[in-house]
Amino acid sequence: MARGSIATRGSSYRVRVSYQENGKRQMVTKTAPSRRQAEKLRTEMLGEIDKGSYIKPSKFTTEAYLKEWLTGLPSTVSPRTCQLYEYICRIHLIPAFGSMPLSQLRSQRIQALYASKLEQGLSPRTVQLLHVCLHKSLSVAVKTGILIHSPMDGVDTPKVERHEMKTMTEADISLFLNEARKGEYCSLFFTYLFTGLRRSEGLSLRWSDVDLLGCQLSVNKTMQVMNKTVTFKAPKTSSSRRQIALTPSTCVVLRLHREAQDVVRQRTGLPPVTDNDLVFCQYDGSPLLPDSITHAWIKLTRRCGLDGVRLHDARHTHASLMLKGGVSPKVIQERLGHSSFSTTMNLYAHVSPGMQKEAANRFDDMVIGRDKFVTIP
Repeated sequence: MARGSIATRGSSYRVRVSYQENGKRQMVTKTAPSRRQAEKLRTEMLGEIDKGSYIKPSKFTTEAYLKEWLTGLPSTVSPRTCQLYEYICRIHLIPAFGSMPLSQLRSQRIQALYASKLEQGLSPRTVQLLHVCLHKSLSVAVKTGILIHSPMDGVDTPKVERHEMKTMTEADISLFLNEARKGEYCSLFFTYLFTGLRRSEGLSLRWSDVDLLGCQLSVNKTMQVMNKTVTFKAPKTSSSRRQIALTPSTCVVLRLHREAQDVVRQRTGLPPVTDNDLVFCQYDGSPLLPDSITHAWIKLTRRCGLDGVRLHDARHTHASLMLKGGVSPKVIQERLGHSSFSTTMNLYAHVSPGMQKEAANRFDDMVIGRDKFVTIP
């Protein structure tokens, strides 16, 4: 049977609990700043021992645990995410908590780390990634019985301000595409603006995914780059796997783009383009690297006086202009591959006020009529 005692130790109180485990007498000692907290700690320890859920504090360091957690990440976690977790642990978490026993990791220390990183100039988004990594790792520690409670339960999630969305107007798009014609990525940038594809989705398209007669394309893969090695995988969510209707102009651009690819292949002595080839690629069919595309976009927007409009903002531009044109938000959700309708509307709420006014006017036109006057009683 477990027994517990409390003794004064200077300005603090020592809690000592003894119990039997595998025929041997075990002793655990902890300290508390006040008599009341010491009594609460003793009660909790005795209760956990009686239930069989007590875990004896060990010298298992936070560094040892994080390294073990990283090596045991499930196969469902993408290689890129594994690489991100490894970087966060190595650069931020292990230097801060590595030598500390895992059982002594407390919420206050974690919250202090967040504050310190923000003061050092780390972005709130990066600090949020530290939080996600630590939360996932310590949740596993609780599930496997290494910890009873996760110290993350008492930690506030860092708040991240949404990146300011900068979209193009119809005139901006015309200016941008006229300038893009002077470079090699005009067809790709045109497709991003006219379909709302994500960067990795556009670079993963194969000609077998494009139906120029039916004017649609299929999104079924995304690109992933690890140590300059390119791989293709299925999208994370079922909503990302989708069919996107193409505008007539997009079909024309893609048809001309394929013809141009065939000409280049013929000049270089390479075999003709097949349906299994990438739509947007190097002259020899090898994949384009995402960062190279982003850098080309940045240079182009600067030349056009559109500095600050990111490549991802092509997606926002597509959605915003469709909303302004009266396209149903539900249709836009499906085109963008958002998993929920609320995601679409939260992103583009700045466009909806004008739509609300137009809808109200249309209701008046339908019920009352333009030329009728209604007197309110």
